[in-house]
Parts: sequence; C-alpha cells; structure tokens
Amino acid sequence: MTAVQGQVKARTLGELLQTPEYAGRTPFDGQVRTVQDEVRENLTRKLRNGEELFPGVVGYDETVIPQLTNALLARQNFILLGLRGQAKSRILRAITGLLDEYVPVIDGVDMPDDPLNPIGAEGRHLLEVHGLELPIRWLPRQDRYVEKLATPDVTVADLIGDVDPIKAARLGTSLGDTRSMHFGLLPRANRGIFAVNELADLAPKVQVALFNILQEGDVQIKGYPIRLELDVMLVFSANPEDYTARGKIVTPLKDRIGSEIRTHYPSDVRLGMDITAQEAVRAEGVTVPDFIAELIEEIAFQAREDGRVDKMSGVSQRLPISLMEVASANAERRSLISGDTPVVRVSDVYAGLPAITGKLELEYEGELKGADVVARDVIRKAAGAVYARRYASFDTRALEKWFEDGNVFRFPQSGDASAAMRSTKAVPGLTEIAAQVAGSGDDAVRASAAEFVLEGLYGRKKLSRAEETYAAPEPEVRQQRGGRWN
Repeated sequence: MTAVQGQVKARTLGELLQTPEYAGRTPFDGQVRTVQDEVRENLTRKLRNGEELFPGVVGYDETVIPQLTNALLARQNFILLGLRGQAKSRILRAITGLLDEYVPVIDGVDMPDDPLNPIGAEGRHLLEVHGLELPIRWLPRQDRYVEKLATPDVTVADLIGDVDPIKAARLGTSLGDTRSMHFGLLPRANRGIFAVNELADLAPKVQVALFNILQEGDVQIKGYPIRLELDVMLVFSANPEDYTARGKIVTPLKDRIGSEIRTHYPSDVRLGMDITAQEAVRAEGVTVPDFIAELIEEIAFQAREDGRVDKMSGVSQRLPISLMEVASANAERRSLISGDTPVVRVSDVYAGLPAITGKLELEYEGELKGADVVARDVIRKAAGAVYARRYASFDTRALEKWFEDGNVFRFPQSGDASAAMRSTKAVPGLTEIAAQVAGSGDDAVRASAAEFVLEGLYGRKKLSRAEETYAAPEPEVRQQRGGRWN
C-alpha cells in the first residue's frame, strides 16, 4: 500500500480488491460506474447536505445552475451557450468538483483505464498478463479534466489520435490495432470530463468523428477502423452568434447534446460588483469606495446598452474586472508619488481607459467617433446613472448656480487629499455633499466622493467637463433644459 494525501491507497489490483469499496468484485465483472454516474452520486450528496455546488460562480443561482443541475442529474452531455465573459469555462472546470477525489487506473498505459473493466487493448493485455499483480495508480480529480479550445485547424488526430507506424513496428502489431495508436486528447480524458470550448469553430468532419467515437465507439483513422468505447462526460461551450448564424455545429451532434443552457451577464449591478470584487486582483491597502465600485460596474452595463457597441459581440465581464485593476493601480501609483492614502477616484477610472477600449467591439457609428470617445461617453453616462440612483435627492442648486455664474473648478489630481478637500471649499456645498457621500472622515475618501459628485452632475448634464475642469453646461444643453437648474 502507498499513502496519497494521508490516505492509504492500493498499488495492485489484488490490494484494491481487498478494500471495502471493491470487496467481492472480479475482473471483467461488467459493473461499470460511469463518469455520469459518479457525478450524479456526488451531486445528489451535495444537494442533500446543502453544500455549495459551484464555488465562485456568481449570479446564476436562479437561472443557469438549476438547469445545469438538472442536466447532470439526468446524466446528460450539455452545451453552455453565451457571449464572451459569461463564466462558461469557469462553470465547465467547476464540474470537476463533482468527481471523486481519486479513482484507480491501470499504471503504465497512456489512456486512463479501469483496472477491473479495461476498454483499451493495452490495458486488457496487462490485466491478462499480471492478474492480481496488475499495477495501478490513483488519478486525482484535477487530472481528469481535459479542455480543448476549438479552432478551424484542429484535426481528428488532435482529438482522437493517429496511427503510429513506429509504435506498430516496435510492438509487432498491424496499423489497425489500437495498440499502435498515438492517442489524442479525447482517449486521454477517459474516465473523466472532456470540454470543447467554442464548439462551432471545429471543422464538420472533426465534429462527426467526435460524435461517432462517443455514440458508436468507432472511428476511421487513415482508413483503419478503430473501436474505443470511451467513458467520458462531454461538455461544450459556444457563442450564440457562431452557433445559430454561422450554423457550424453539425446536425447529428446538435441533436445528441442533451441540454442547451444559456448563460447571461449579471442581471443587476450589485451582482456584477460581487463578481468583479471576487475576480479583480488589487494591491493590499488600496481602498475602492462603494460608489466608485458601482461606477466601474455600471460602465459595463451602460456599454451593453450603447447603440455604438456591437450587441452580438457583447461586453465581457472582464471589462469591469480589468478596469478595477487598472484604476486601483493608478491610485497606488499616485499614492507612491504623493505619499497619500491610496483611494480610487474618478480620475483613476479615466486612467483605466485602455482597459475599456480594448474590450468594445464598435458598430459603424462608434468606429467613426473612435473607441476613446465612446469609452469616455460611457463613463459619463455611468456616473450620471449611479449618482441618480444613489444621490438624486441631494440639493445641489447652490453648487450649480455657482457654475452658472461662470466659475470653473479644476479638481486637483496631484498632492495630498487634504489639499484637494481644502480646494473644494471654493464650490458652495461641495464639501458638505462629499462628506455625506463618503460616509467617512478620511480626507482621501472624501476627496474621491467630491470628484464623484462633480462627475455625477456632469453625467446628468448639469455640468460640463473638459479634461479635469468642470464648468456650467454647454449652452445647447442649458437651452434643452429650459434654463432651469434643478
């Protein structure tokens, strides 16, 4: 016996048959516990115990997860259909948590094979030769997940395998013997989960081979019929634009995918904020006020609704995650220079424009204006939306009147926060409103709040903005509002 993470594990088939789980079993007894059975049993146990099924997957509790659970309980293969940045790959990888911690496989073979009921010619041969002395090893659950990103150049040999003439000559077998094969990814995923990302990008003949080896257990490789009755759970992901418009998934394969599960972006800003907070990597000590975190998330929501952004491509959840990271880094850089407390401000969000522009696929109108202009406009709309949602009841008439009288205010971008807060006293009511928004006596947080208030009023078209300077609205905006200051 050998120890695996504190557990004593059998090293031979004879030792395995002495364990309580395998007592009474015999080789080739036909008692096969498939991967789908294994996942179903562990899922059932977790449901009964009230355990979390897919840690780290946020926002799908009422939609995707119930449908996914049903598919797994029904022992079905499935496809996740959704735009980019909707946690499809994360969900597929999370299913490994429903596998057993370890399973025994025959040692010394390329394809993981059941010691009691091997399906490969090499495994069957070793069992006949060694009998109860058949060496086995224990395969951890993380090694039982194989993932392939589909691209048009993927071949049948990549997924299924190819004939190896040198191996055939060394073993003295014919080229049609499975022992002469160099196995591809799918056979190496035997007794595990095989995931294909962006399924629609696979060539039709590869999709047919994939379907045939799973459903019929056979495939032709270079004219030689190869038979492999694999025990694999097959899971897919695809983009709905590719899946429906281009129609690249062959009909027999589509027909045999058990469930089609639609993913989606977060349904509200708070869920999005939870995802971003979970995924974004920030330096310790950098503070992100709640109103700034909401602004960053709202930018993604506004971009998804903007007519200049391509709806079919979507706006990935990676946008607010990347923006949060870059904005936090800019706040850290500013603090290293000034020695001030690192608190994220609106100006740091603007410094994160590269994290926005690279993730927007623009329509013709957006291309004419340019990604930078569109991104700045989206930030403005997002600031106005968050301000209206949170602080629309604040009385800002005195502040607006001060700007209407021709005054201009430049929010300090350098120096410490205390100096920035002293400068805000020039704008009637701004210091007091910022204190209410901040909910904190820390000058760095209040400075962030003050800049957010000005940006929010700009987003609601009550002020104008040029770089770092705030002023009265443009004349045409003032005329549209009837000259009234609310």
